[in-house]
Parts: sequence; C-alpha cells; structure tokens
Amino acid sequence: MAEATSSDGNIKIVALLVASIASFFAPFMATSVNIALPAIGTFFGSDAIILNWITMGYLLASAIFAVPFGSLSDIYGRKKIFALGIGLFTVSSLLCALAPSDIFLIIFRILQGIGTAMIFVTSLAIITEVFPPKERGKAIGVNVMSVYVGLSLGPVLGGLFIQYLGWQSLFLLMIPFGILVISLIYWKLPTEWMEAERTKFDYIGSILYSVGLLFLMYGFTELNNILGVVLMVAGIVLLAFFFHYEQKVEYPVFNVGLLRKNTTFTFSSLAALINYSATFAVTLLLSYYLQFIKGLEPQSAGLILVAQPILMTIVAPLAGRMSDKYEARKLATAGMILVTIGLFGFTFLTIDTSLLQIIISLIILGIGFGLFSSPNTNVIMGSVKKKFYGIASATVSTVRLIGQTMSIGIATLVFAFFLGRVQITPDQYDALLSSIQISFIIFTIICLFGIHASWKRGR
Repeated sequence: MAEATSSDGNIKIVALLVASIASFFAPFMATSVNIALPAIGTFFGSDAIILNWITMGYLLASAIFAVPFGSLSDIYGRKKIFALGIGLFTVSSLLCALAPSDIFLIIFRILQGIGTAMIFVTSLAIITEVFPPKERGKAIGVNVMSVYVGLSLGPVLGGLFIQYLGWQSLFLLMIPFGILVISLIYWKLPTEWMEAERTKFDYIGSILYSVGLLFLMYGFTELNNILGVVLMVAGIVLLAFFFHYEQKVEYPVFNVGLLRKNTTFTFSSLAALINYSATFAVTLLLSYYLQFIKGLEPQSAGLILVAQPILMTIVAPLAGRMSDKYEARKLATAGMILVTIGLFGFTFLTIDTSLLQIIISLIILGIGFGLFSSPNTNVIMGSVKKKFYGIASATVSTVRLIGQTMSIGIATLVFAFFLGRVQITPDQYDALLSSIQISFIIFTIICLFGIHASWKRGR
C-alpha cells in the first residue's frame, strides 16, 4: 500500500480535483432530473407516483449500497472502488438515455445509484486521507462547493437541455465527464488507500443492512396499504437485528461502536439525516409547483430554483474554513435554524404566491444549508480515528442518501394520499397544491428536531 503524506502537494491537488469533479455528478443529475420529471411524465404517460420513483429508486439504491461499499473500499482500495463507481455511473447514464419505458428508466437509475454510492463513500475518505486536520475543513468545503455547483447548474442547464434537446440529453451529458474522471484517476492518481486490507468483508451484516433498509424505505412510501406496513415493520426488525449482530462480529461492515460511544459522531450524523430529510424534496416539489401550477417552462423554473444552490455554493466553503477556527456546533445550528425558516416560508404557497416570495425563501434555505453542511461534515470526519475514515465517509454519504430518500418518500406518501396513481393534469392541480403544502409543513416540523440534534452534539 502506498501512502500519501501531507507534504505531497500533487497528490492532494489531484485527489481534491478528481473527488470534486465526481461529486458534481450526482447533485447535478438529481436537480436536473427533478426539473425533467414533468417532461418525462408526458413522454411516457407516467403517473405521479412512478415519476417520484425515478428519483427515489436512484437515491434508495445509493443508500442501500453505501455502507457495504464503504467497507469494501477499506479492504480492497478506495481508488479502485471509486473508479469502478465512475465507470458504472457513466454506463448507466447511457442506458438511462436509451430507456424504452419509465420502468426501464427506474431500473437504470437504480444502477446509476449504485455507482453513486461507490463514488460518494470513497471521495470524502480520500480527501480526509490526504489532507491534514488543519487543512481538512477547507478541502471539505471545496468538495462540498462542487456538490453545490452541481446543484446550481442542474436546474439552469437542465432546464435548457430539456427544453431544447429533450430530457435524454441530461444523461448523455454525463458520459464525457465520466471519461474525464476515469482518465485522471489512472494517469494522475497513482496512490491507493487501504486501511483494512487484512480484514474480512461482512457479508451477513451487509445483507441484513441492505434488505432491512430496502423494506423500511419501500414500506414507508406504501404506508397507505397493508403491504407497506408489513414491509416497514420487517425492515425495522431486520435493522434492529443488524445493529445487534454488528456488535458481535469480528469485522463488522459498520462499526456500531461509533454510534454508541461517540456522541459527537452520533448527533452530527443525526443532524445531517434530519437536514436532508427536510430539504431534499424542495426542488422536486417546487419543480411541480412552478411547471404545473404556475405554468412555467423548464428553463424558467430552473432559473428560479437556482437561487438556493448558488447561495449554498458561496456559503459552504466559507463555512468550511470557519469550522477550522470556530466551534462547528454554533455554525451548523445557526444554519439549521435558517433552513427551518426557509421551509416555513413554503408552507404558505398558493396559486397566487409571487415568484419573489419563493426566491426569498430559497435564498434563506440556501444560506442555511451551506452554513450547516461543511461544518457538520468536518465534525463527523474529525471525530473518528484514521482507520475509520472509510466507515465515517460511508456514514456521511449514507445519512445523506437515506435522508434524501426519506424526503422524497415523505412527498410520495403525501402524494399517494391526496393524488393517487394518476397522471398530473389540470383537474388534479388542487390536490397537487395541497400535497405540496402538507409536505412543506411536515418538513418544517422535522427541521425543528434537527436544531435540537445539532446543538445536542456538544462542543
């Protein structure tokens, strides 16, 4: 195993560049596909629930595979898993563009989600590996900024591509980026990182986690029928057994001790879970609102939605540098409070709500999220020993992905109660607006608990 030192400037620069380019992919795809959902629905004649699963299938696959691939990256090499993830993401993007139906599109999005899991659990671990603690917050801030650049460009470029080239062009756009990153990995990043190459992979724990999370999340979205209740209960039981099993196995896929013994790690992860659960569906809901109820074109809707990620992009690196000098708890908690205020503004949406009011709420939300994310991530990665970087990175990615899946799941569940499995037409706009309002009320309440979790982590 080759090791990178803190003085190896070239390795640091290349690692940050590659990780940041790769971290651009998923958020760009997430926000642009959310903008594309109305167009995809028209193209395939899909109902509202199927449309939401185009996003949720991708997120759920990412969450399910994040923990197992985090462990595999520690055993077999983070660069190797990272490169395989980029390859899978690129190939599945091509398949998505060629999908013959909405069901096939969901299947290919699931493959794309698996590739995303491999990318996210390794990129942050590689950055944490090569940067010393005094520089880590700044590096993480740059990486988080690349995520927000993806979020920022997603609505704008996505809206343009959808309006003039069709929704398939979004997926084709990812292919040259994937080829570029793979080239940089093998030509400019010779170092490999393995901290647990002599350990064994926990197959039983991985299966318990993956199946349990699948049952829990799918069951949650189907709580309006008995099958959903049964699956959700089964998922809770399997995950409970997973946590019990992981405390006894010699080489666990997830170190449960990090949650039981490390209060800072636990509450920081919980705060991130709550934050993403309350915020990720904002783009989806506002995309529906702006295009269906307000009647805007994809390009115009994208230009409005870009207000939030632009502020994230500006604030995140600043907050990352500040967290190297000041108490991260105060920064992150202040960010969570602003997020709650921004979400609360959307609970009053009506057909007559002005676009200025929407943009103001998006700006508040963007500042709050940027202020929360980088300091919170810096605390999580800085609260564990070096040998747990892979697991900690996987935890950061997993709580983000589970939170994002929960966010879309909450919206899907509300849609199921108020809209049902119908294509969104003008006759359904009143029910759609009610679904959007109730979703934002739920998200605001959830974020109030996030404020408590963020402060509870301690100094």
